[in-house]
Amino acid sequence: MKLRAAIVDDEPLARQVLREMLAAPPLAASVEVVAECANGLEAVKAAQELKPDVIFLDIQMPKLDGFEVLELLRDDREQGRDPGAAVVFVTAHDAYALRAFEVHAVDYLLKPFTAERLETALRHALERRAPLPATALAAAAHPGYLQRVVVRNGPKVTIIPVSKLDYAEAQDDYVALATAGKKHLKQQTIASLEAALDPKEFVRIHRSYLVRVERVERLEPYGKDSQVAVLDAAAGAARLPVSRAGLARLRTLLG
Repeated sequence: MKLRAAIVDDEPLARQVLREMLAAPPLAASVEVVAECANGLEAVKAAQELKPDVIFLDIQMPKLDGFEVLELLRDDREQGRDPGAAVVFVTAHDAYALRAFEVHAVDYLLKPFTAERLETALRHALERRAPLPATALAAAAHPGYLQRVVVRNGPKVTIIPVSKLDYAEAQDDYVALATAGKKHLKQQTIASLEAALDPKEFVRIHRSYLVRVERVERLEPYGKDSQVAVLDAAAGAARLPVSRAGLARLRTLLG
């Protein structure tokens, strides 16, 4: 039985080269290309609709990069919508290899690669589908700290640049991400989001709130022993509770 494969790369020539390699003997006998995608959004749609066995996924792409695609595939799997495809990263950059295996890609092909190397990747895909566990995929998407957050609401995907994130509020196993006067709900704990963000830019002011430091305009007393952080107009002048430990952290960053 042939493996059903999807090719995801924003470069047409790269897609063509991989397609031709898969269509040539001996690989043609064991794999069938069922989709070609030019960006990450197309890849997520193809994975949902066609449920390929293996996805050959570029990393550096517009709209959604390869790690963000993998995060959305993990969300689908956790919510019972399959896509349990094995993921083989295909890239011209070796800097992402460690992160690729941390998020359970089955292989990592560095361009240019040989037919023999491609055959090895296919064998790995045959051996297992990627489990896509609930790890901090977003944190692994970029060197250093998180640069953007990917949020899915049904078929709609919203990309929030971290530079536009005002604050986050914990809601059970979700976080409400406040940006540009709107809130977006994402299935993620506030602790994992905190770990992915630059601690010089974001501070946990309360067990339920994480705020961008530069958005804090002033602190006001609230009740006998508590404070609230009043955010600036760009953040809707939101008023957020501040715990005693959060106050100490915030004052350290504010100087």
